Amino acid sequence: MGRGFRVLTSGLLAVVFAALAVPAGFNLAQAIEWPQPEPVISTPAAQLPPTTLTEDPLATGPSGTAPLPDPATLKPALDKALAFDGAGSFTGTVTDAASGEVLYTKAATEPVIPASNLKTLTAVAALESLGADRRLSTTVKRGSNPGVLYLVGGGDTLLGAGKSRPGAVLGEAGLATLAEQAAGKLAASGYTGELTVVVDDSLYSGPTISAAWDPGDVKNGEIAPVYPMALNAGRDQADGGGELVADAAGLAGATFRDALAQALAGKGLTVAATVGRDAAPADGTVLAEVRSAPVADQVAYMMQHSDNYVAEVLARNTAVAVGKPGSFGGGTEAVREAAERLGIPVAGMVLADASGLSMKNRVSPAQLAAAVSLIATAEDPDLRAGIGSLPIAGLTGTLSGRYLQANAGGAGLVRAKTGTLNSVTSLSGYVASADGRLLIFAFVANGLNGSIDAARTAADRAATVLAGCGCR
Repeated sequence: MGRGFRVLTSGLLAVVFAALAVPAGFNLAQAIEWPQPEPVISTPAAQLPPTTLTEDPLATGPSGTAPLPDPATLKPALDKALAFDGAGSFTGTVTDAASGEVLYTKAATEPVIPASNLKTLTAVAALESLGADRRLSTTVKRGSNPGVLYLVGGGDTLLGAGKSRPGAVLGEAGLATLAEQAAGKLAASGYTGELTVVVDDSLYSGPTISAAWDPGDVKNGEIAPVYPMALNAGRDQADGGGELVADAAGLAGATFRDALAQALAGKGLTVAATVGRDAAPADGTVLAEVRSAPVADQVAYMMQHSDNYVAEVLARNTAVAVGKPGSFGGGTEAVREAAERLGIPVAGMVLADASGLSMKNRVSPAQLAAAVSLIATAEDPDLRAGIGSLPIAGLTGTLSGRYLQANAGGAGLVRAKTGTLNSVTSLSGYVASADGRLLIFAFVANGLNGSIDAARTAADRAATVLAGCGCR
């Protein structure tokens, strides 16, 4: 999930049929030398996944020289695109990235339920407060009792069970590597006997499950108890798939314990089967350390996968970085305050969580667009590091399965964060118009009742209008 993504776009295939009128009895086949027929393509090219490379329109910054769409022409086109059958309605906005001029507004300042589009706020807060290049440490400490080792979580929930994989996001820091480092130090110290592993997850405070979440969402696996240390983004598969686990820090401790036992085999040291839980002594000695992928890559992982767990962890890490408690409340306060520092209007904004899972969140399309605009236009290199984080239509992340049939004109061009709840769909991001003008957009539909698919298609349709728009 690096920065400066290059984009895939598809070509157009035009097929023209002509009907010929000829006199009765005239053998047209004998009169004309026909070319061999072209093979039949069952799927029109416009509906195929992108296949050719073009540059990210933000690679050189937004252009202010291309013609601006005319708001009077853009409005009816977008109003029509955002119309859909079923309950609910859209709010939305489109702004010019270079000038900030508002080109379209549809109740754009109304606070609405944003779903996972809220993650754009969490992203800019983490990038601003932690820094794009910041790496989080997971350490092994030893106190006055030499037989006790503390596995200390530092906010990395993308740990791998095996050896560290430099350049990866999942598994950049590996517990097997951490165990090998610790085993080497222990063997060199001359200590013999049994060791006990103790998990220190005290970086975070307060409940591990937010009261703002619907218990049904927790039960259905949309989120799990949040800890400052986890394997595979809190899941039970190394690729970040599978199910969220109930005690991510405990699982990390057990995994480290097993790796340490293996690394110490034959060295005169054994490891207790049980794993404890306690805070490490403040004056403990660090025996081993592994470091996470950069925060920018963690943000990209969150945005590409719309990962609720990673979002909540990033918010808590942001809180700790600015001196707040590593709690749900500390996280939402830190995100809101970062937004305000960065110039995002916060009037009416209500943050009940950092992932967008809660139905109690309220964020306006104008606020979402402002967050995207920061990534698109800010001179701050930490914020600009978020450029590659947004999914690309028809190609990556949560947009990989969209824009392949309906709205295929936006494939490879639209870059946006998706959002879905039972009665909400949202899409915010950026796209270059047909004239090359970079446009920021945010479309949010609330009050949906059985019309999620229709509303999602409408949001994609509106973004595709912007991609093909001269609108003058």
